[in-house]
Amino acid sequence: MKYIKNQDELITARPEEKLRRDIIDIAENVLDYVNPGLITRKIVQLNDNQLIIQNKSYQLTPETRIFVIGAGKATFPVAKALEDILGKKIYKGAVICKKGEKGTLNYISLYEGNHPVPDDSSLKGAQAVTTILREVRSGDIVIACISGGSSSLLVSPVPGVSLDDKAATSKILLTCGANIIEINSVRKHLSLLKGGKLIQALPPGTHLINLTVSDVIGDALDYITDPSVPDTSTFADAQRTLDKYQLWDRLPHSVVEHIRKADPQFETMREDDLSHIDRQDIVLLPADAACQGAILAAKQAGYTPLLLSNCFEGESSALGRNFVAIAKQILQDGHPVSRPCCVIGGGETTVLISSGFKGEGGPNQEFALSAAADMQGMKGLVVLGLDTDGTDGPTPYAGGLVDGYTFERASNNQCNPMDCLKNHNVSQALIAAKDIVVSGNTGTNVNDLKLMLIQ
Repeated sequence: MKYIKNQDELITARPEEKLRRDIIDIAENVLDYVNPGLITRKIVQLNDNQLIIQNKSYQLTPETRIFVIGAGKATFPVAKALEDILGKKIYKGAVICKKGEKGTLNYISLYEGNHPVPDDSSLKGAQAVTTILREVRSGDIVIACISGGSSSLLVSPVPGVSLDDKAATSKILLTCGANIIEINSVRKHLSLLKGGKLIQALPPGTHLINLTVSDVIGDALDYITDPSVPDTSTFADAQRTLDKYQLWDRLPHSVVEHIRKADPQFETMREDDLSHIDRQDIVLLPADAACQGAILAAKQAGYTPLLLSNCFEGESSALGRNFVAIAKQILQDGHPVSRPCCVIGGGETTVLISSGFKGEGGPNQEFALSAAADMQGMKGLVVLGLDTDGTDGPTPYAGGLVDGYTFERASNNQCNPMDCLKNHNVSQALIAAKDIVVSGNTGTNVNDLKLMLIQ
């Protein structure tokens, strides 16, 4: 499968054509490596009336019913694999995917929701999931394939907080510089479903199997599949996030009052609250899976891999400059790795946007354009910033692929790339340089991937 749709534009008759082709090939192999549907097919088996998931088996009696629910950017391939394996054994199901999903399902109802900011479609899908769960009886099996993006796709705001207020809150949280754990500490406490609340009403004796994909450093379950597992965050964590990023005066009044009041009835679920459920939790792909795939793909392509870290956080632009600083060291004296090499990084960097900025961009595009600013005129290297789910920030683009002449090309097309970088309007500069990466939904969602090839 070809993920990156504009490969010809990114490669043909361009400076560093071979390096560009190689880095795209590596990225394509990485996206194959992190396909959650393939992993699901390896660990889920149906032998007559026995369902085997990884190392645990479930006996299927005539009374046993299998439900499939889910929401997230990596949910569709998992649901599709479950359909192929279980077929008519699936009694009912409903999953919510990001708008633009091209696939179809036969036994599971497919809903589309908006991401990264929720809308009415996200609410409709959530209602379908909760309606199905009301039918579950003791002894039934519920397979939950919830992955990154569910905070926007599976939405049910607490009383007193409107969907518009929750959407406005999401926009502010995503641009204030907070990491995903801090963001979700707030979003969980504005929801009737997150933080384990989705499954609290399941009857005793229900078998719940979580098949999830991690996009959070450290793979903490309560931040990657939080509607269907116990939570560790509290209202106090949400309050600390608002303190840290000075959000008390920026968020909608209803949200501020709800977080400040910290009503215990809206606190998230703890382990004891969900002890009546037989639960199996499986992380199909850890957050660093893209980095591990990149190491293998780089070796196959003839490049020595150097993994800097799979835990990068902080400002995207700073990381872009750091990558180029490492490139200069490698080009100068062959340290810390000899050429040809592939420098690899992963994690979830952010972009801090001040109130009033209206530019278009995302963390991976900002990483790439920042690198391009520091590598002007340099030869023999290319840099790629890629969001593995295919959409970087609130844009339709997956990231950026730059070389030493990106700034020159953008300038020749009546664009000031440095101004774009300062104003976080990085998509415009990358489009002008023809260095924007387009993939659409990839069907996966692990951590972002940063690659640099040096020949």
